[in-house]
Amino acid sequence: MTTPSIGQLLDSTVPMAHTLNLEYLETSPERAVLQLPDQPAYHNHVGGPHAGAMFTLAESASGCIVLAAFGDQLHRAVPLAVKAEIAYKKLAKGVVTATATLDRPAADVVAELDKGERPEFTVTVDITRADGDVTGVMTITWTLRPNS
Repeated sequence: MTTPSIGQLLDSTVPMAHTLNLEYLETSPERAVLQLPDQPAYHNHVGGPHAGAMFTLAESASGCIVLAAFGDQLHRAVPLAVKAEIAYKKLAKGVVTATATLDRPAADVVAELDKGERPEFTVTVDITRADGDVTGVMTITWTLRPNS
């Protein structure tokens, strides 16, 4: 039996991510890169991806890096998004890509968990269009809530 990829895991546990047909290009503890294909069903009034679809893309990328970085801690803590903020900077058209990175080393977060703390950390996600221009930036604060 093979272990599911992080993309397969997210698709099977988060129906919204699956609905958008997200493509998982990279899911490592260092970064996660996901793409939202250009799909007319998810366009807004100006023909680009709807803000809600871009939010879901970015939040999904953040979830992938969290799973990649802290998946080995799931037996003792559950990752939860605490808050998210998104800034839409330029008009997006066509395929958009979300690239997520952790704000600090995963080992530092695990060290706090080892001390019995409930660590919080931030994931930053850049959303870019095909020409490389950043169309949006999302910051998501996550926590690892220890299991009781």
